[in-house]
Amino acid sequence: MDRTQALARVAARPVSFDPDNVRKARRSSPGAQWYACEMRPLRYSINVTLDGCCDHRAIPADEDLHRHAVENLNQADALLFGRVTYEMMESAWRPPVPPGANPDWMEPFAQTINAARKYVVSSTLEQVDWNAELVRGDLGEAVQQLKRGSGKGLLVGGVKLPLALTELGLIDEYEFVVHPRVAGRGPTLLAGLSKQLDLKLMSKLEFGSGAVAMRYEPSR
Repeated sequence: MDRTQALARVAARPVSFDPDNVRKARRSSPGAQWYACEMRPLRYSINVTLDGCCDHRAIPADEDLHRHAVENLNQADALLFGRVTYEMMESAWRPPVPPGANPDWMEPFAQTINAARKYVVSSTLEQVDWNAELVRGDLGEAVQQLKRGSGKGLLVGGVKLPLALTELGLIDEYEFVVHPRVAGRGPTLLAGLSKQLDLKLMSKLEFGSGAVAMRYEPSR
């Protein structure tokens, strides 16, 4: 089998990012390097309450938060979503949006995410559009290939997919926007992580609402 045929076979395989499978892959290759500094960075940003809830319905949204999200989007060449997050964002932000459905200050975010290039990791979706492309094959290999592209970086969102990418050591920067609220419920941030994740604080930004955006890099 030549290289072209091998790559085609990988591309045809459905993607699975079940955390248990990811952990097995890491145990079978404990010395494997799942990241490289020469690649464009993969960043993860998520809103979270004081008690770790990362359900978007528990997070207060305001103009400052949306402006910050636009800045994050503008620092990325493309977005990386799992199926659930992709479908949620598409239903909320894909035009046409009924007049008056959102306040005017949400419009820059709506325009930016609508125009952004998107990659969708899914083993169940047959096709996607909205400037999107399905990611096929082994998750680690597929994301490594995306990171090898030139540009400013990639931005991943959601809950389950970032957990799998964290297990693989593929996320280069974490941003947690911590809100002064106790949700009293889940889902919680990176729940089920197989081992502790040590991070180094790189920057901190406070918002008028009391929310604090903290950026971290993994302690390699």
